[in-house]
Amino acid sequence: MMAVICFDLIPEALEISILPYVIIGILFGIIAMIFCDLLVEKKFNTNLKTNKPNTTKNTLLKTGIIVSIGLAIHNFPEGLAIGSGFEASMKLGLSLALAICLHDVPEGISMAIPMKHGGMKAGKIILYVVLSGVTTGIGAFFGAIVGSISQEIIAICLSFAAGAMLYIVSGELVPESNSLYNGRMTAVGNMLGFIIGIFTNML
Repeated sequence: MMAVICFDLIPEALEISILPYVIIGILFGIIAMIFCDLLVEKKFNTNLKTNKPNTTKNTLLKTGIIVSIGLAIHNFPEGLAIGSGFEASMKLGLSLALAICLHDVPEGISMAIPMKHGGMKAGKIILYVVLSGVTTGIGAFFGAIVGSISQEIIAICLSFAAGAMLYIVSGELVPESNSLYNGRMTAVGNMLGFIIGIFTNML
């Protein structure tokens, strides 16, 4: 995702518009994701406080559901990036779609595991995972519509998505991976992902 931000989204936005529009889009993307995170965190903490001490399964189940809500919110700007990316160029749209597809795999796992251990049936788990991904398609739809208005709008959409993805990577994915494992594999994973993103950009 960092490679997509550095080599696709921001350069493409700068190519079709001026720097102030790009900066505004990035800032709005970051602010939007911070706001979404605060809402999800507040809901998460409220649910935990209402749980009884001995209801571990309920806690896991609610955690999985809240994670799915958070991911559904996060998936919208990713879809926005894909939609506006295709408006900018076919290569950018395909590159974004591939990078986000790879990124969504561990997200789906992070939803499914707590739901499964919380006692939810497999069919419902699949339904929740699919529903959380629907917002990607909605975001792509709006990105394509809004992006067709003008080049400046495309640039703002691309930079908005860049800001949102930047916050997701630096504010969520990296800290979460560091909390799960203290060794070097987190850094190795980040570097491998960056290198794979460069090769993806060259295709």
